[in-house]
Amino acid sequence: MLNGIRIIEVEGLGPGPFAAMLLADMGADVITIHRKGSAITPGMPERSLLDRGKRSIALDLKDPQELGTAKRLIATADALIEGFRPSVMEKLGLGPEDCHQINPKLVYGRMTGWGQQSPLSNTAGHDLNYIALSGALSYASPPGQPPLTPATLVGDIGGGALYLIAGLLAGLLNAQSTGKGTVVDAAIYDGSAHMMNLLMSLRQTGNLSYTRGESLLDGPHWSRTYTCADGGFISVQCLEPKFYGCFLDILGLGDDAEFARQYDQAAWPGLTERLSKIFAQKPRDEWAALFQDTDACVAPVLSPQEALDHPMNTARQTWIDHDETRQAAAAPRFSTYDWHPRSSPKRGEHTDEILNDLPPASSG
Repeated sequence: MLNGIRIIEVEGLGPGPFAAMLLADMGADVITIHRKGSAITPGMPERSLLDRGKRSIALDLKDPQELGTAKRLIATADALIEGFRPSVMEKLGLGPEDCHQINPKLVYGRMTGWGQQSPLSNTAGHDLNYIALSGALSYASPPGQPPLTPATLVGDIGGGALYLIAGLLAGLLNAQSTGKGTVVDAAIYDGSAHMMNLLMSLRQTGNLSYTRGESLLDGPHWSRTYTCADGGFISVQCLEPKFYGCFLDILGLGDDAEFARQYDQAAWPGLTERLSKIFAQKPRDEWAALFQDTDACVAPVLSPQEALDHPMNTARQTWIDHDETRQAAAAPRFSTYDWHPRSSPKRGEHTDEILNDLPPASSG
């Protein structure tokens, strides 16, 4: 889908490499400038899953000659991705102004936690800190419990990488029509807050409370996970009455007057307790089989290994084993583009190939 688009990625952590991987999955020619000599994080494997489908060149950007090579490479690119604190790239001579002098159409993607200009721009932070301050963490646990530390899907990936990708693609479309590049300021703080708009829209209907446990999706007995007899977990989220009715019928509770109070907030704690006792009576897979192929909106909580072996994955091939690594296949899918897994390069694996393809350095 992105055939003919070249992305230069300056080696970084987390969201930037993930965004570049997704663009490579879509067919872009992604060239990662890896730090010469050693990985940015000690102990990282020789091949990183997040480098899937990319090409790698190893450069020392503090070396004037190799910095010149990076600039020649940027001159051939449609977009660039970097994930350093503000001003780091400027100090290297590779800030947006420097790069736009070389390549006016370049879409310059910047990935940070706090944004390029903010009171915290130069302050360290991680996924949990960004989503804590943005408000996105506030609904992450049952009432009375500290918010859990979620996987980095909410901040680094959801609020960070995916918003960077959206910005890059919009910038590329704009550059095609105007001939001018742009700077994409993607901040995890901003993106994770923006994702909250789906929940905030519920306030317009009276179905969202700022108090945890009192909202339509984080308080009811029909919107949570339950522990099963074997220690496994089952997810339940039958929001609509017809799906809730199906759920009750399967459990033999269709005529229970208490469970008929689906949207009665006062009934939720007691009904949650009753369902907890019910689900604790059987193992997870037995419950999963009972609800299989129904509209009760119930599903077992699977690990990646279990997801790989599930019939759903047999049909979709969403989880795959490639290069001795378990990984998720590219998403989304396109009717006109068949994705096939490509290997991750070793650091600097394509250095000679990339250098040989570069136009000669200007004599000036």
